[in-house]
Amino acid sequence: MIFLKWVIRPYLYMQYFFQKLTKTGSFGAEQTIYIQKPYENFGNVVKDGLFKYHVKQFYESACSVASIVSVVNTLLDREGSLGVTPVTQQDLLEKVKTAHWKKRMSDTGYKGRRGLPLHTLGQVVKASLNAYKIPYQSVETVQTTRDPVKSKEIKQILRLRLELFEKKGNCLIISHFDQGSFIQELHIPHISPVGGFDPVSETVTLLDVDSFQTYPYQVSFDTFYKGLSFNYNFLFRHFGYGEGGYIFIRV
Repeated sequence: MIFLKWVIRPYLYMQYFFQKLTKTGSFGAEQTIYIQKPYENFGNVVKDGLFKYHVKQFYESACSVASIVSVVNTLLDREGSLGVTPVTQQDLLEKVKTAHWKKRMSDTGYKGRRGLPLHTLGQVVKASLNAYKIPYQSVETVQTTRDPVKSKEIKQILRLRLELFEKKGNCLIISHFDQGSFIQELHIPHISPVGGFDPVSETVTLLDVDSFQTYPYQVSFDTFYKGLSFNYNFLFRHFGYGEGGYIFIRV
């Protein structure tokens, strides 16, 4: 925690104000589009469910909890097995013990580590679905990269999966990304579910669980991929964070 307070945070604020002054990054020409119009159901039960059960994180490091509980409630509702009241974030933390999840959401963290790195997120997603006996075909953790050769196929598959989510509603995507790549915030690891994809404009809708983000927002596919594959370098690698990626759930 001392490392976070005295080394990482000053660096992040310097980076933030530099981009603000130079009008680069999320302060640049390509601005995020906030969706203020109320969402209207259109028959994709998975997409509709994610908007219906979207919640904001109850604690600053609990983006994984808010993201997963929205997925759990969406899929329980899809299966017709959701109770009278939706599963809460606290319910989820009490039920799923994988990776010391509840401890990671506390002030001190688990062995000084808070939040969930990408591959730990994948383990917790699978454990959560199993805990609530939600049927699924597969849960895949996808590590992204900015390597121009390796990223070509990863981006093609991601685009196809976004289209499947939008058109067929037979899958879900939980993204693990750099929040500062999308909105005017610090460059920190963040987790939120994808809420839509427009194949014509190639824009991705994020259901950001950050309590300060009032509305869902859209970013271009290229910006989305850049946020997923942001390299945190030495600052966050100390805590297990490298590039981001996404969790792909096929139902």
